[in-house]
Amino acid sequence: MQQLAGATAADQDTLLDIQNLTLSLRDELGWVEVLNNVSFSVKSKEILGVVGESGCGKSMTALSILRLLPLRDSRIGGRIMFGGENLATCSESQMNRIRGRHISMIFQEPMSALDPVFTVGYQIEETLKRHFKLGRKEAAERAVAALDSVGIASPARVAQLYPMNLSGGMRQRVMIAMALVCEPRLLIADEPTTALDVTIQAQIMDLLLGLADRTGTAIMFITHNLGLVAQSCHRMVTMYAGQVVESGPVRDVISGPNHPYTAGLLHSIPDSNRARGTLPSIAGRVPSLRHMPAGCRFGPRCSHSAKPCELPQSIENAGAREVRCNRWGQLELGSVGA
Repeated sequence: MQQLAGATAADQDTLLDIQNLTLSLRDELGWVEVLNNVSFSVKSKEILGVVGESGCGKSMTALSILRLLPLRDSRIGGRIMFGGENLATCSESQMNRIRGRHISMIFQEPMSALDPVFTVGYQIEETLKRHFKLGRKEAAERAVAALDSVGIASPARVAQLYPMNLSGGMRQRVMIAMALVCEPRLLIADEPTTALDVTIQAQIMDLLLGLADRTGTAIMFITHNLGLVAQSCHRMVTMYAGQVVESGPVRDVISGPNHPYTAGLLHSIPDSNRARGTLPSIAGRVPSLRHMPAGCRFGPRCSHSAKPCELPQSIENAGAREVRCNRWGQLELGSVGA
């Protein structure tokens, strides 16, 4: 696959490197910070899971990477390095060259992401013609082949249908076909199994992982489903209130989390081996963007909160992992099991 201009051999293992990413959005009350010094990386051919409750900044991080936020009402700081270029400072024409070709995204709700007035085949063809010099016939043939590659029966017929004619699982397959038709180096999958039944979820995950394995595409997998992360991902990043609070190899994090928030998420998963009783949960809710706690942002909900938690928390190295907790070495969070 063609390497972006400016990339060097040393960059090839680390495909995407985000350093101190900040994002502010403007509403009727003024500017508010949504992301605060977010840092993590995605390696070539890696499957990275990004987890956390709704409102923690997962989707906003993905939209910042692709610069899909309104220019007038958003401010991005920090670095988003991809192929030797800082996406945070790229022009719109440069981003148009990268979007869809080198980085693609599967959005949460395919019915709203697909245009209802065009056939699904036409929409895939449009992606191809934007990035390659293809005639209409060749683009149509490749669109049908893309639908066939994601397991859609009678792909030539389906290419002539509109999104409203398809089931939720079929629309999700169309989105995957569109995202992968240009063989991107990185695929951002934002809740790709949301609102699908368990059987279809498993089929979609098998499809994504199989295609990634064959094409060498790295995946940044945004999800609430920690079970899928445990089964599918190499590393994981936990986000809370616009910050990364923990990251590391999946097996290490899940078997022994260092941050109380990660531990809370893991203990909230239903377990058939657990004795009957109240399902563990994390008390409270994610704080308002305009009223963040002064110290640890998770402090007001944390059962381990103490005086040091009133101080600002910075990311600390914990072997092969990172954690945003001043007391991580003192806490007994329990083993969850991989």
